[in-house]
Amino acid sequence: MKIAYISAFYPYRGGIAQFNAGLFRALEKRHEVQAYTFSRQYPDFLFPGKTQFVNPDDKADKIPAKRILDSINPISYIQTANEIKKFNPDLVMSKYWMPFVAPSMGWVMKSLKKNAKIISVLGNVNPHEKLPGAVALTKFFLNQNDGFIALCEAVKNELLDFVPNAKYKSHFHPAYIHFGNKIDKSEARKALNIPQNKKVMLYFGFIRKYKGFDLLLEAMANLGEDYHLLVAGESYEEWKFYQDIIDKHNLSSKLSLFTRYVSDDEVATFFSASDVCLLPYRTATQSGIAATAFNFEVPLIATEVGGLAEIIEPYNTGIVINEPEPQKIHNAIVQFFSNPKEDYYRKNIIEFNKQFSWDTLASLVEDFYLEMKDNHR
Repeated sequence: MKIAYISAFYPYRGGIAQFNAGLFRALEKRHEVQAYTFSRQYPDFLFPGKTQFVNPDDKADKIPAKRILDSINPISYIQTANEIKKFNPDLVMSKYWMPFVAPSMGWVMKSLKKNAKIISVLGNVNPHEKLPGAVALTKFFLNQNDGFIALCEAVKNELLDFVPNAKYKSHFHPAYIHFGNKIDKSEARKALNIPQNKKVMLYFGFIRKYKGFDLLLEAMANLGEDYHLLVAGESYEEWKFYQDIIDKHNLSSKLSLFTRYVSDDEVATFFSASDVCLLPYRTATQSGIAATAFNFEVPLIATEVGGLAEIIEPYNTGIVINEPEPQKIHNAIVQFFSNPKEDYYRKNIIEFNKQFSWDTLASLVEDFYLEMKDNHR
């Protein structure tokens, strides 16, 4: 089968490009796959971080994608569609993540749907932040597809709100294996200059309002000095807001702050140094951070929002907090460390990773395509 895959790929950084790389590598084992990505993903003034691109020393998987689609240049939409038509794919894949990319990716898919099946993987349908025109743009994109793969139940429900008769399959986000293997905990803590003998929690990833970092800081207020929070990720918010909370509760001695872009080759160190990964989100669908934690067999403490509970409670991979509220986050942290079950969680995470791997996701894509093809004969 020939598969055209349109989305964010190297040299773009971040979870979307990393997800696409993982699925691309699994699909190419059995099929001819060509990736197409953006010549311009976002205009610089719309991007809140320092750069959209990987650093030269990152371990990014250099997928050989054709950089042709400009998100804000309609001429490039035509050029991209024509380039893909030359490849003559049986299946066109995409990974959708926000309304801003809906016009460009959706237009290309609309141009191709007469000659190929269209399947999109959905990490979320509703954007985390409210955007003007988001509903219309999302509807436009979704309507260009023949089928969808939802990465959690919450995403499936969002999809059906937009397209009640949508054809879909479900599969959890596989673990991000490209970050490599876990390293010795003591060595990891030494490398980060954090305490060896404390209960170390990790907040990893972008600091944004919906991710509840402020709730976590408030939850830290009444924890003893034997608790330590490791923070690794670039802040997309005004830092003073968080610094005021830190100062109010005198938290500095209980924090190690790496509030910057974390390169791929550093990821193993942060997760290996940690006893648990915290996801105190106000809103969510599914999480690439959880997929990273599972690669390193690190359990989760997460709020019951979106699909986070779906990968924890049924599989016993951590603790679920029923509300994004500081006292409840505090209680869950105390509960986790008062009854250590490191081996138990690790065994369960290993089994989860086997059940929901990149290869099983690629097989689902293949079977879904064949099912749709047979139904139209």
